[in-house]
Amino acid sequence: MSTTVLAETTAEFEQRLADEVGKPGVSVVHFWATWCPNCWREHDNDGWKNFIEANPEVTVIFVSIWGSKENDAAELAKYGLGDQPNLKIMRHPNQARRGADRMVTLLGKEVTWIPTTWVYREGTQRYAINYGEVRFEMLQQMTDDSRPGQW
Repeated sequence: MSTTVLAETTAEFEQRLADEVGKPGVSVVHFWATWCPNCWREHDNDGWKNFIEANPEVTVIFVSIWGSKENDAAELAKYGLGDQPNLKIMRHPNQARRGADRMVTLLGKEVTWIPTTWVYREGTQRYAINYGEVRFEMLQQMTDDSRPGQW
């Protein structure tokens, strides 16, 4: 079953996310928002659902940002996401969408667009798709290349 992680402060949130991606194995961090049409399109043909279920040893973390509605888990459930044991749903505590308060960095990296997807192995970022919808064949290759025994 997925885990929804709530954090009260930005520092606490960032530490929890760092702890998650620092665990053994491969983690995929996906930044999205409930209002984002590009984020919705990634669910066409069960894209994320199929990827998550095909990679049970990979932790996939959906991080809602930038004005996402509070019903993140309900929105993802529309696409069949939520019951997968390797899925975590996190909500960034700073939901400012515009202006000086907007979150622009996380884990020491810039976040400039959504959707954005990062691939980690044991705390080290291996790949980043920073501008737009993920192609799942490409994400699968990035994930495979990030497994232990690869570079």
